[in-house]
Amino acid sequence: MYKSETFGVMGMSCASCSSSVESMLNAQQGVENATVNLANSSVQVRFNPDIISPEKMKNTLKSIGYELIISENSTQEIAQKKANHLAQLKIKLWVSAIFSIPVMILSMTTHHPSEILKYILLFLTLPVILFSGREFYRNGFQQIRHRSMGMDTLVALGTGAAFIFSIFNTLFPFILEQNGIMPHVYYESAAVIITLILLGRYLEEKAKHQTGTAIKKLMGLQPKNLTVIRNEKELVIKNEEVLKGDIVLVKAGEKVPVDGSVISGFSSIDESMISGEPFPVEKSEGKAVFAGTINQGGVLQIVAEKTGSETLLSQIIKKVEEAQMSKPPIQKLADKIASIFVPIVLIISIITFFIWLLLGPTPSISYAFLTAITVLIIACPCALGLATPTALATGIGKGAENGILIRDAESLEQIHKVNVIVFDKTGTLTIGKPQITDLHLASEKYSESQIASLIHALERKSNHPLAEALCNWAETRKSETIETHSDETIPGKGINTKIGEEIYFAGTYEFLSEHNIQTELIPQNIREKSGTHVLLANKTQWIALFILADTIRPGISNTISKLKSLGIEPYILTGDREAEAKRIAEEAGITNVIASLLPNDKGDFIKSLQQKGLKVAMVGDGINDSHALAQADVGIALASGSDIAMESASITLMNPNLQHVVDALMLSRKTVQIIRQNFFWAFIYNLIALPVAAGVLYPVFGILLSPMIAGAAMAMSSVSVVSNSLRLKRLHFGQIGRLTKLEFTTNLRCNGCVKTIAPYLEKADGFIRFEANMEVSEKKLTIIGFNLKREQIITLGKEAGYELK
Repeated sequence: MYKSETFGVMGMSCASCSSSVESMLNAQQGVENATVNLANSSVQVRFNPDIISPEKMKNTLKSIGYELIISENSTQEIAQKKANHLAQLKIKLWVSAIFSIPVMILSMTTHHPSEILKYILLFLTLPVILFSGREFYRNGFQQIRHRSMGMDTLVALGTGAAFIFSIFNTLFPFILEQNGIMPHVYYESAAVIITLILLGRYLEEKAKHQTGTAIKKLMGLQPKNLTVIRNEKELVIKNEEVLKGDIVLVKAGEKVPVDGSVISGFSSIDESMISGEPFPVEKSEGKAVFAGTINQGGVLQIVAEKTGSETLLSQIIKKVEEAQMSKPPIQKLADKIASIFVPIVLIISIITFFIWLLLGPTPSISYAFLTAITVLIIACPCALGLATPTALATGIGKGAENGILIRDAESLEQIHKVNVIVFDKTGTLTIGKPQITDLHLASEKYSESQIASLIHALERKSNHPLAEALCNWAETRKSETIETHSDETIPGKGINTKIGEEIYFAGTYEFLSEHNIQTELIPQNIREKSGTHVLLANKTQWIALFILADTIRPGISNTISKLKSLGIEPYILTGDREAEAKRIAEEAGITNVIASLLPNDKGDFIKSLQQKGLKVAMVGDGINDSHALAQADVGIALASGSDIAMESASITLMNPNLQHVVDALMLSRKTVQIIRQNFFWAFIYNLIALPVAAGVLYPVFGILLSPMIAGAAMAMSSVSVVSNSLRLKRLHFGQIGRLTKLEFTTNLRCNGCVKTIAPYLEKADGFIRFEANMEVSEKKLTIIGFNLKREQIITLGKEAGYELK
């Protein structure tokens, strides 16, 4: 019998690592399937416990350098290990930086260091190599041993070659000197590369460190203890001890511990975490209640119908866990390339060594060793390793400066692919609190200030959200403060009070009718207006009608219009009534509306969109959105909403202005463009540098690249990548402007030319994408973006060697 379990995995740092863990586990007899979630540092394994045990799987992964967490409290153990790893990484980064800076300064100021200075550089570099960079070498050589090469392999080979060659030239300088070759050292290359790679890794791990607490907070909604009535006695028991059929007592301010039905009492329940509806729901005998909701008013007696894992809250928790596990692992382009790039570099280096050994001039052994090492140094993956983290670090920092907090690199990479954005209604598209949208007076007998004074007098002693909205409205409009007496509140209906000798009422149509106050004279078109109606009346007639509703956030329609211009389809998913949802959708300019949904329904709907091949982003703010936020390819939460929504989401908007959704989209697109450009230049560099380092120019021109120049070229490639990434700092948010489309005729000849010109075109300010038509006689190129400048694009085309008209 097969069963599925989720285990923590420590030691994974890249897509190659997760691939190694998956392939190793899947190769074991008794394992049907293993799926790694790199972001959560976990693996879900479906296995037959009669054939293979978790202990055996742990030993298998240990042999390739990874740790499987199989203890019962694995969640806490993983969290603790992650915290320890982050702390150790910070220490290693500081140590590496402290020793690398003087190494770099001394190397830059002295081109030909003395023998004493070489030894000083050696001893300054040793802590960086042996302490800070130890993990790179251990992992890198374990990967080589198991035929799985990743970024750690590149770092280990590149910095290791530079360091070993430098030690050789420090200890035995005469070997090269007697053959007329200057024995250069490259300690700064090894030390600085490790420091920069550690910095990128630290930033990535720090961003991941806060993830995974959403489940804990959801579980925190379940009260640990509760009160039950057994044998006419009140007993306080643990949540896990409650039984179906128990009578549960829920007092004002307490959380409902189970799913069940009210058998006694009346109260208002805050169900916003379930339905998204901002107004409390009145509960009386026979009404259903759900675990995790909050009792705001009176005492309720509930018969328990679903307990433990059967409750709706537990189902939400389970759905969030499943959605998090279903996300594919981060596929870093650098790691994919590294698996091919590293063997190629090694082969080139070996071939170079033997060609120079067999065909090179005397002393051939020196030339062979020199060129082979030069190939490894110039192919050091500094530019390749920095291509992604520098762009991501700059992009994430730029977002933070503008109130867009991006939890992990995967989110920034993914959001630019989104073609559907799903919005929650309450608290996301709307303010989330009732406000007075309309006021109708029965006659001119009462002024607005008098109406304000009366409604303030009736509602000021109530803590109901509607009463709060009415009092806030009346506070700045009332002409006087009126004292009342003989107040009487009827839950779910209204309130009546005595002012002087006159009795006044505030409440529903039904409430007024019960006191023989006629409301039939209110025009039908007013009665049918959407929103919550509260009437003010004296004992003979109605005086005023207040209509309260949740109002749309400012600027929403403009944001939706910009999303549509980017080719993104907006949806509204809400637990609220269809009529209210359509009202908000019409104001926002959204045509796709799905209403009356439970939290699980939202997540399932997003899953159905994903099954159609669509990339979906979810924007929400409530607990009821947590499953949908986790299920979506990218979850975006408002900081003004619940903590659980923010923990479930991968992007948090500190300002509820939804213009930041568009800003996040543009930031992602620009960041991904920068990453692609970085890889392009890193490869162009290697494409040119590797043959030159191998000595292809020597037979004809007598040019042989020295390791010193190779180190300088490698450093310049890194500087170009970092400089390109820093262009993200010039990105302007909130000023995206008009979507434009420019057409050009070109002298491009084929699709290969299109690939060549692409990295240049992507540099254009406001660039989104381009379309090329190579099938017509006059080759056509269409550039799409915001506020594009034709002159800038023509200039970029010239830089690429092509003419655009």
